Amino acid sequence: MARKQNPEKDLVVSSGAAAARPRRTASAARPKHSPNAAEIQSTPARAEYAPSHEEIATLAYTYWLERGCQGGSPEQDWQRAERELRVKASAAALA
Repeated sequence: MARKQNPEKDLVVSSGAAAARPRRTASAARPKHSPNAAEIQSTPARAEYAPSHEEIATLAYTYWLERGCQGGSPEQDWQRAERELRVKASAAALA
């Protein structure tokens, strides 16, 4: 009798080799986050403005300098800078 084979179970990785991750397909992608009412209300008007990479990097860098070049998270600085630039742009668009 023929035996079914599952290629994922047959994967053997030696202790010295890095494991290869299987690629995700569109159907296996993570479910999208749907915002709750509080997130929608706290989000400023959704303008199509997207700050440039340089603008975000410069503002995130100033946050790091303000902390004395210590601690914190570059990712959090980046997200904060991006958020603040979008808020400023939407406020300017409404004025």
